[in-house]
Amino acid sequence: MFRALPGVLARPSGAVRTCVLVALLSCVTLSGVAILELVREQTGTAGFFVGLGLALLPVAPLMAAFRWLGRAAPLPWSRLLFCAGWGACTAALIAIVANNFASEWMAAAATDPSAADRLGSVAVAPVVEESAKAAALLLVFTFRRRHFTGPADGLVLAGFTATGFAFTENILYLGNAFGEDLDSGTTVLDSTTAATFFVRIMLSPFAHPLFTALTGLGLGLAARSARRPVRTWLPPLGLGLAMGAHALWNSSSELGAYGFYVVYGCVMVPVFGALVGLAVRIRRGQLRAVARELRVYAGAGWLGAAEAAALASVPARALARALARSAGGRPAARAVAAYTADAAALALLRDGARSGGPRRVADFVDRERELLERLWRARASAGPVLARAAVMEELWAGPPGQVAHPPEAAAAAAAAAAATATAVAAPAAVPVPAPRRSGPCPGATPAGHASPRPYALPDGGGVR
Repeated sequence: MFRALPGVLARPSGAVRTCVLVALLSCVTLSGVAILELVREQTGTAGFFVGLGLALLPVAPLMAAFRWLGRAAPLPWSRLLFCAGWGACTAALIAIVANNFASEWMAAAATDPSAADRLGSVAVAPVVEESAKAAALLLVFTFRRRHFTGPADGLVLAGFTATGFAFTENILYLGNAFGEDLDSGTTVLDSTTAATFFVRIMLSPFAHPLFTALTGLGLGLAARSARRPVRTWLPPLGLGLAMGAHALWNSSSELGAYGFYVVYGCVMVPVFGALVGLAVRIRRGQLRAVARELRVYAGAGWLGAAEAAALASVPARALARALARSAGGRPAARAVAAYTADAAALALLRDGARSGGPRRVADFVDRERELLERLWRARASAGPVLARAAVMEELWAGPPGQVAHPPEAAAAAAAAAAATATAVAAPAAVPVPAPRRSGPCPGATPAGHASPRPYALPDGGGVR
């Protein structure tokens, strides 16, 4: 079975990906309608809206934190929103239906219904919920492999999926608690709603993201590894750890009066702290890889040294987008953002292939050429803004000079950097391609395309 796994996870054709995308979007939409109605029936209309309002509070901070983690090589919003929607709709619907069915079956088969409920909470719910959330990561891993290049992508996608799942689950828990308080007439401070809000929103909003992050980490490390056994066993190992952590968390209330506090303080918080430290380290490693690999392309003439410095700095990227927005509005800012995303993807593509990742030479060359062509066409527009951001952020001391190298200068730069480029090429036999003399260059685009123009900077001048 495991020998067939690489073939099953091979990159599908375009037609297959299109059909799967349509099916998945339909599945998420229908499951979203179903889960909303199911939760409203269980909580009541008043409880549903109260739970919805309270459950929304941690969503934005959590998504912002995971988005920050992925800023070195930002993933498309379409992938992030798909994962969040899958977690909030499809995974939540699967979990509710499967958990209810398992609870009813075990209650009918057991002599002690309370023991059956505990068993379902510890043994069934973690397996069902983590498998349902992991399905979103596996779908991206299979059908959008380009956007699953390492552990950082796995953590970000896992975080968005789990945040969506926790959002729906919190609506259910908080809505039911509010309904109980209405029936009993409990005051606000002594209410079940307040206690549920404190535990789920204030104390442990990171619980589901922490569990699913282990799955994402396993898939991300597998995507970077060149060793087949590692690629085969790391994803199920990550999923198993996620299920184990989830089961331990669910069983904490059964470990005595202080079981919850012991598990929370001695297990959850340290693991969460370790995972945060690992995530920050991974992010820094990504930025170092972007800086290292873009210097190679700058030496070959594809980028200016000032641009490469700005592209390796998240603050400089943000400043470049702000400069472009002030000069050309949101379209200009989006163009700069797309340019920086393509540059980061190019750098990480080369870094992953150079480190021996599971990419064939032909695939690497085609993808590299595609990204280089896009950067080359957009460089005349985005390059000056990035170069100025590098100067303003004091990342580049020398004068940026001309943003666009003429083909003769680019070819000379490529020849001068040939030895370095070949030494660090990924794979080693593939040097950095030079900008083609007859190909697209800044200010000269293919027929039928508008020539890109540099955005006028706020002071009306060029790069200084």
